[in-house]
Amino acid sequence: LYLNYPKICTDTRNVEHDSIFFALKGEHFNGNKFASEALNSGCAYAVVDESQFNKGDRFILVNDALATLQELAAHHRKQFDIPVIGITGSNGKTTTRELIAAALDKKFSITATKGNLNNHIGVPLSVLSITKKQKLPSSKWAPTILVKLPPSAK
Repeated sequence: LYLNYPKICTDTRNVEHDSIFFALKGEHFNGNKFASEALNSGCAYAVVDESQFNKGDRFILVNDALATLQELAAHHRKQFDIPVIGITGSNGKTTTRELIAAALDKKFSITATKGNLNNHIGVPLSVLSITKKQKLPSSKWAPTILVKLPPSAK
């Protein structure tokens, strides 16, 4: 399914046509409540984890939408034999990431986390943004992922 619809959406305010909506939950929100809106706004499918929101064949009911997003990203990552640079620490992660990305982008096609997408949701979203269309000038595909990890990452 992801191969046919390789765009991921977690916020109905930023729906991309033919994306897959993941109904994530937070302390003050439940993405399941927005699954129908996501489909009406252009998403192809909605991944939900509460049965009362499973309202048809474009809804995919899973045990845990966040865990499913993370598993999809882990599977997607395994499809690519590419280097990964992880940056940890208490200070300077964003600046370091930006400097490394700027230097590597001169020669390689890279994917780097955007903004502060450095958590259990942002890292899978960054990994899922990698495509096979990214190529080096020599036509050999070898992008680099730069992920900014929180200091607690092991």
